[in-house]
This record gives sequence, structure tokens and C-alpha cells, in this order.
Amino acid sequence: MDVSVGDVVIPGDNFAGLPSPPGKTQSVIGPGLRLETDKVIVSRCGIIRQKGANTYFVDGYHQKRYIPAKGETVVGTITNKSGDIFKVDIGASEQASLSYLAFEGATKKNRPNVKVGDIVFAKLILPSKDMEPELVCVDSHGKKGKLGPVPEGGFVFSCSLNLIRKILRKNCPLLRILGTSIPHEIAVGMNGRIWVKASTVKETVAVGNAILAAEYTDNDEIKDMCQSIFGKLSRE
Repeated sequence: MDVSVGDVVIPGDNFAGLPSPPGKTQSVIGPGLRLETDKVIVSRCGIIRQKGANTYFVDGYHQKRYIPAKGETVVGTITNKSGDIFKVDIGASEQASLSYLAFEGATKKNRPNVKVGDIVFAKLILPSKDMEPELVCVDSHGKKGKLGPVPEGGFVFSCSLNLIRKILRKNCPLLRILGTSIPHEIAVGMNGRIWVKASTVKETVAVGNAILAAEYTDNDEIKDMCQSIFGKLSRE
């Protein structure tokens, strides 16, 4: 079935909403869409969205199973080490691979201090339906920036992919309010996992609760919601 921007879609639908045939424009095909010969085929359920003038993707809305997409940052757990490759659980259908050389300053003699069970904040560089996802903990200049193993302690929790996109939007005040109310460190993964660490366990839990409560809260109500949670924290 032919579908266009705004339609609810299922895998196998034909996306006919591009301004002209693929390959002849600067259109960008995002997550949930796949180019096959001269057609763009839907690969997951959701709603077709358009970002900017030429980027198209399928919004999975409340889906919980993460589908890797190139360039996205994720929070994952090191589950195994095989030779020079770490296996990382990112909540996708299969585990991702992370080379020990994909860390800032890593060499054969200077290996990163990473072990099974560690939490990493990494970027996807090779998502493919035919190959396992590949991660790196450096940017294009070989610098780690905010990527890499997160500090010890803290708490990892899961949420819907819709909530991740919501709190990362520029018009969402949640992260700004949390940053000024409770000093903390945070890593937000596009795979629906968030790592957070505050100075105390109670503050860490309060930040996590505020994030989870924001899923069904309007932007105008977020401030009152945060004040309610922090008020309970101060009385304990």
C-alpha cells in the first residue's frame, strides 16, 4: 500500500511521499524506512514523520524495542568480551560490538579499563539489517567528549523511546529544571535507557521519577510536577 507523511504504517508499505524518485534529490531516509532499488519501503510500525525540508522517518511512538540508527547515542551494558571486541546490550534485537580501539587514546599497549558489567555511553556507526550494530566511544576527531564508560555508581532505568525524544526536544524544560534543582550527571540514550547519578540515592531516585513522570505531562505542567517531587524529597 502506498503511504505518505502523517500516515500510520506497517512493515512492507511503500512510502510514496518523497518529492521525486530517490537518488535524484537530497532527501534523507531515516529510521524505519529502507531503500530497495527505486522504492522506499517501511520497515517498522509507526507514523511517517518529516523533519525539516528533506528528512523522513517512521516515528515508533511508544515502542520499546530499539532499532539501531546510525549516529544515535545509546546507553549500553558490557555483557561479554571476545578477543578484542566487547559485546554491548543496547536493547536491540541483537547485541552491539565495541572494539577496544574505539576509545580515546586506546592502543594495543594502552587498553581501556573496561570490564563486563560496565555501563557505556556510545555512538552507533554501523547499524544494518544484515550485520550486528557497531559502537564507538569517540567522535570523528578521536575525542571522547561525553562518550565512554560512565562513572561508577548511579542508576540505569528504561523508558519508552517516545519519552526520550520528548525530553530532548528544545522546547521541553525538564532537563533544564532538573539541572538547576538537583546537581547530577546524566546520559540519555536514544535506545530508551537513561543513566543518572546525583550526590545521594534519594536525589538520584527523585531525578529518575521526575523523568518518568514527564511522559504524560505537558510542558506547562512539568515545573509543577518537579516541584511536587522535590518537595516530597525535602520532607523526607
